[in-house]
Amino acid sequence: MRQSILLTAVLGTLSLAQVSYAAEAEEKAPAAVEAKSPWAATANIGFVSDYYARGISQNWHKPSVQGGLDITHDSGFYVGAWGSNVTPNTFPDATAEVDVYGGYNGAVPGVEGLGYSVGLIGYLYPGGSWKKYRGSASVGPDGANTVLTPRGGRWDTAEVNFGLAYGWVSAKLSVTLTDWFGAERATGWDGSTKGSTYFEVNANYPLPWWDLTLVGHVGQLNVNGKLDTTFSSDGGTNLPSSSFSGASSPDYTDYKIGLSKAFKIGASEGWNGGIYYVGASNKQYWGENGYGGTSFNGKGDSVRAQSKDLNEGRLVLTLTRTF
Repeated sequence: MRQSILLTAVLGTLSLAQVSYAAEAEEKAPAAVEAKSPWAATANIGFVSDYYARGISQNWHKPSVQGGLDITHDSGFYVGAWGSNVTPNTFPDATAEVDVYGGYNGAVPGVEGLGYSVGLIGYLYPGGSWKKYRGSASVGPDGANTVLTPRGGRWDTAEVNFGLAYGWVSAKLSVTLTDWFGAERATGWDGSTKGSTYFEVNANYPLPWWDLTLVGHVGQLNVNGKLDTTFSSDGGTNLPSSSFSGASSPDYTDYKIGLSKAFKIGASEGWNGGIYYVGASNKQYWGENGYGGTSFNGKGDSVRAQSKDLNEGRLVLTLTRTF
């Protein structure tokens, strides 16, 4: 916007100069046009009725407020940070997720319209740790919930990703460089989960009506490991990897379909609203009877931990503004 205003001003100045060029030339030299910076920064803030990431609710089916900052360069380089509130039921003692990322977007030589991307991303959960995983049925000598995985590390995870895009279709493969959200032997798994993958295909098709965009997504999670349902850190009294369903694999296929619309409110631009149906396929693991749907935050009673179906198909509403 500022560049357009500057250009209009420059053109107006040149028109006036044609009328009184000689006088203007005597008084001052023509002003130089400000060069455009190759860097650009945008910020965003948004609201979602339920924060679903890769088909799984991250906030116990409650609303989330989110926001971020992105810096890009004309060369294709980018860096950014983004955050959202999350549930401490899934991430004990953590109430926020902070993502930091960077990478490069470019064009594939010799193929018009085909682009690629390479990037790194870190998912951070300040204050959260597997050392704070407490089960409701685990009662210690002092009558309080005991920690089930006392030697566990943090939830924080790093991924590398590779993507291709052509027109309104894109695909991306993400591979964990660390254990998948802290899943390893000390947290009740059968080994390290480094090298876990998530493959996704996305479509954003512009419809011919009311500036609507049809949004589609399908993804596949493959965790490089499974739960060790016999694991215990206290000689067998507590089994942190067990569940009512007995499912040990978190792998699933997730989906998303819906509509989005860019709009402005008065003179305020950069708004976008969306309505989507999202969910995933592994109810045995992520459902209310599975390990993934169980609260890790000591909620529940002596018989059953608090739980929810976190991959349940649901309608999600979003509202964001970029500026």
